[in-house]
Amino acid sequence: MNYDIFYSISQTPAGGVFPSEAQMFRNFFDQVEAADALGFGVAWIAESHLSSEVQKTTSKPVIPHWQGEVGLNVDFVQTASRVFARTKRIECGSAIMNILCNGGPVAAAERVAAFLGFHGLDPDERRRLHVGFAAGRFDFMNRAYGIGPRNPLEEAAWPVIKGQVFTRAAEMFCRLLAGEALASDDVARVELTRQHFRDDASWEKVRSLAHTDRIPIEPFFDFERLKIVPAEIRHDLLQLVIGSHDPETQEYVNRFLPVQVFNLSITRPDVIEDTHARMTRAYHRDGGAWERGFMPRTTFVFLNARPGLSPEQQSRAAQEEAREALGAYWTALEGTLDPSKVEKAATNALIGNPAEIAAQMKERFHRDDRLMLWFDFFNHDNDRVIANMADFVEQVAPLVEG
Repeated sequence: MNYDIFYSISQTPAGGVFPSEAQMFRNFFDQVEAADALGFGVAWIAESHLSSEVQKTTSKPVIPHWQGEVGLNVDFVQTASRVFARTKRIECGSAIMNILCNGGPVAAAERVAAFLGFHGLDPDERRRLHVGFAAGRFDFMNRAYGIGPRNPLEEAAWPVIKGQVFTRAAEMFCRLLAGEALASDDVARVELTRQHFRDDASWEKVRSLAHTDRIPIEPFFDFERLKIVPAEIRHDLLQLVIGSHDPETQEYVNRFLPVQVFNLSITRPDVIEDTHARMTRAYHRDGGAWERGFMPRTTFVFLNARPGLSPEQQSRAAQEEAREALGAYWTALEGTLDPSKVEKAATNALIGNPAEIAAQMKERFHRDDRLMLWFDFFNHDNDRVIANMADFVEQVAPLVEG
């Protein structure tokens, strides 16, 4: 298997600890340097925007029970620059860059190009920037930049419109990074029809506001012909990864550049296999043949390999750590503890002593899968996180590969 690592940089109370922002960043760099030394392939870093703590005070709080900040990394490209400067082998990825906010797809493409312009100056550089991109989890982050419903019709149809706007933004993003000169009119405008809606009731509600069966939506990104600079970037140092579960969008962006696909550990196995089958046919020819490792999958890791404990004691301790962390997460997200959700999340996590986790991995994953291992989930014990990373590499991985 391919072993990557995921970092949330989420500043929220955990285990009675609430670190400062500075301590959060120090912990992150300690851990990514350790991941580099341990041989992990890609450090995937969450990107978030604007204070979730302040957002709780607004008219539409999205996570009113969350304490602290969902994420402190607001600029993946700057963070990646520092990661590459402090490490030797590990590559860097965004999980995930929002291309709707902060200036939209044009600004996002130019930031990536600027990074590659510097990163590629060394002809011997081989480490890639993996740019995972999506529409953003929380709409308030996009609304601050003008991406949100502008009238009652758009309010009623917003989930559908947001998906359509993202597909257009993704096309702009990819085509600009491919080196094209582009105007917004070169991308098809959004026009809603019945086929975009899951049920008749949702469609009829929107249609009644528009009084037509074809509803044009004014563009959110409107610009004359332009081209991003720097233009002489090394595409061999760039890998795009889309964070969309929509099959049509996954395939559509591969018309322009090789774009891999994110997936979650909770995704049903049949959906995962269907995605691999589709992408085998749809993956852009410049990326070569599709591989299972082109779809990184996130998974929590609750590993206990502490010396002095029996395997049974390690197993019980890991299970308790998982229950506490997952329980804290769901309480923060929804305000109440739902044991069924904790149990469901636990069945998709890797929990136990080294032998147990190795067995779980063999049972759940294909030998060619790429895993984004999440060690710092609701855990601010920096030394323990690094120890778990080392224990995974030294004690779990050999059992999986053996």
